[in-house]
Amino acid sequence: MKLKCLTRFLAVLLFFVTYGSAAVPTGSSAPDFTLTDTTGTEHSLSDFKGKFVVLEWTNHLCPFVQKHYSKGDMQALQKEMTEDGVVWLQIISSAKGKQGYLRPEEGRAMREEKGMHSTAMLLDTSGEVGRAYDARTTPHMFLIDPEGILVYQGAIDSIQSTRQSDVAKAENYVKAAYRSALAGQPIKNATTTPYGCSVKY
Repeated sequence: MKLKCLTRFLAVLLFFVTYGSAAVPTGSSAPDFTLTDTTGTEHSLSDFKGKFVVLEWTNHLCPFVQKHYSKGDMQALQKEMTEDGVVWLQIISSAKGKQGYLRPEEGRAMREEKGMHSTAMLLDTSGEVGRAYDARTTPHMFLIDPEGILVYQGAIDSIQSTRQSDVAKAENYVKAAYRSALAGQPIKNATTTPYGCSVKY
């Protein structure tokens, strides 16, 4: 019994050591940044003041990302939220030569091929923005409210797997956070543990 309790304590301690001190605490102002998208257009977070913004760290070669894109689930969520006025920014922080790195023309082709509905795909090859937000996995999701406050960060959903069949069974934390924030209600799970492949800085 003592061993079991000690194991639980160590697991909880590991969680807080690993995830308890996010670079940007939930409820604080989201750091501004400027990145260039796959068309060569610059975007700054401050450009979107007054709107909800989703940041999605992504890597097309990661099986956890593929889980959400293979049958169009992530694309459908992007479409639903952007049509509601949300700005959805995909961010690729893979360094040149690392898994997931894309040249601008490759990113443009992928957006078309996969039918993505994000507002833009931003290239963060230096990893500066990813490190500023402490983006750890692909996917790693952030929701910023119209006042520029980070109101959600963590996993895309509640089932940590690479099985596409789990998407429909899971609670989508991003959608739930957005709906609560839009309604002026407290967000039930404002910070969750991200899961996926490590960001390839």
